[in-house]
Amino acid sequence: MCRSIKTLRPPVIPEEATEEEIRAAALQYVRKVSGFRAPAAHNREVFDRAVEEIAASTMRLLDGIEVRGAAARTHT
Repeated sequence: MCRSIKTLRPPVIPEEATEEEIRAAALQYVRKVSGFRAPAAHNREVFDRAVEEIAASTMRLLDGIEVRGAAARTHT
């Protein structure tokens, strides 16, 4: 669906994804799903909340994924 969202887990990337990379992916997802590059003022709050919730879910997903032959990652 979102071709510009890249895989954010090792071994696809050499190191742990940064919070900035995770938030950028969440923003791209919300933009794609909503159809808006930037929301109107009356939609800003719900748009921003969705980005934050998706970023948090993505961090939990990446923290929980266990890649065979690799140690589980930790996020700080």
